[in-house]
Amino acid sequence: MNILTLIPLFLGNLRGSEILIIALIILLLFGGKKIPELMRGIGKGVKSFRQGMNEINNEVNRDNDSSGKTDSANEN
Repeated sequence: MNILTLIPLFLGNLRGSEILIIALIILLLFGGKKIPELMRGIGKGVKSFRQGMNEINNEVNRDNDSSGKTDSANEN
């Protein structure tokens, strides 16, 4: 069985109390001062990922638009 198919099964069973316990463990492991830095790093990573995805989408759309123009020019 693929590990990627097991991840949603694990995350789907978490309830409020389990999430609270996990958050407390993270607080104990990293401390109160490190958590904002950790979250800031995660936020920057997500922002970078989104920018990359937007750039890829823009490039694909640009390629599709330019190929559509050349196809319509060839038909005339």
